[in-house]
Amino acid sequence: MGKQKIKLTIADRVYPLTVEPGQEQGLRKAAKSIDELIKRFERSYAVRDKQDVLAMCALQFATQVEQKSIDKKEYEQELEDRLKALNELLTDHLA
Repeated sequence: MGKQKIKLTIADRVYPLTVEPGQEQGLRKAAKSIDELIKRFERSYAVRDKQDVLAMCALQFATQVEQKSIDKKEYEQELEDRLKALNELLTDHLA
């Protein structure tokens, strides 16, 4: 199946995109999340400009990505430490 053309609306602007069929659902969900966050920021803060709201949205989404990366590294380090400890126990037991 070839690429398809879709239109996404973000912050009251329409963006025509050409995407792979498997990408459409994720893009639509992302656009909806952005619009919901924009509305939340507009309700919560006195915002003069859409650009300010979009910058706040970008910061929030980027922060989430970075925090997940940090959490993943911490989890992987903890897992590695546990595996090393288990390996030492097994080595000691078998010796």
